Amino acid sequence: MANAFTSCVGTVGEGIYVSPNAGKSWNRVTGPFPAPYENEIRSLAIDPNNPHRIIAGSDVGIYSSDDNGLNWKKMDSPMDGKQIWSVTVHPGDPNTIFAGTKPPAIYRSKDGGESWEQLPADIAKECFAGEPKVTSIVVDPREHRTIWMGVEIDGVFKSMDGGDTWTHMSPLGEDVLHQDIHSVGVSAGQRTQIVAATPAGVFSSSDEGESWELHEFPRFNPDDPFSYCRGITVSPGDPDTMFVGNGDTIPGDTGTIQRTKDGGRTWEAAPLPVDPNSNIYWVGMHPANPNRIVANSINGEIYVSDDAGDSWEKIKREFGEIRAIAWLPN
Repeated sequence: MANAFTSCVGTVGEGIYVSPNAGKSWNRVTGPFPAPYENEIRSLAIDPNNPHRIIAGSDVGIYSSDDNGLNWKKMDSPMDGKQIWSVTVHPGDPNTIFAGTKPPAIYRSKDGGESWEQLPADIAKECFAGEPKVTSIVVDPREHRTIWMGVEIDGVFKSMDGGDTWTHMSPLGEDVLHQDIHSVGVSAGQRTQIVAATPAGVFSSSDEGESWELHEFPRFNPDDPFSYCRGITVSPGDPDTMFVGNGDTIPGDTGTIQRTKDGGRTWEAAPLPVDPNSNIYWVGMHPANPNRIVANSINGEIYVSDDAGDSWEKIKREFGEIRAIAWLPN
């Protein structure tokens, strides 16, 4: 793989692994994560203000690294002991960090993680699947005081004042699973859209979340109720290009990566070198090189593209359950 880079994967049960050489070898992160390092890492967020800084959300707290994941420090926070499902660093202020949890809540720090406040979003406390989760937090690239939040299973929320107050947006559809938000993105390209990945497909809104339109993907098996979608990522180099993890179900038996290059009008499945062993869960990109994409199946496979998704390579090493993936420049 040309131009070596650092890969980070967050697992359920094995903590974080880091590869400094594009996946050729891997190191398991130990301290300061508590022994026996069997942590649940469900979120990895790169800092758009610092190419070598990454934040990790776990079931034992929130951690940060300033050296590509080599060394980590724990931030004291009210999230200790909760599952942290989403983390975002503000693109205009590296001291502002958002984090979302199960039990459902959204938190904000304005001093780099030294102190935290829970924000007053009226998120449902229960749903048919138990407690909802804040699965996605996105700072709008057009206006940084606008924040978007996706909740599993309670739909999309928007704040227009940096998180101080929140509005629960219109339902995405009639089915309860249409409110099961796995990931949110803002595609500010030829036509601005808010996009949300759900079990039924990708919803898009061209009127700031007031109404939604569903794009469904081909089913993998005739008896599948839908074509399941998970993480959606807008390219930092081209907002009309987006990637979404897709599969038959969760965790499922197979999957693919869907790509659009025209703002969601049309999609195509990636030419992966093998059939994935489960749903493609997450897709990671970095502003340092918009042509490089990393993606993972939930059952431990890693795929890399260096040509904006035209071709893909499967990394030899496989893991257990991967819930988050990211890459950083060396």
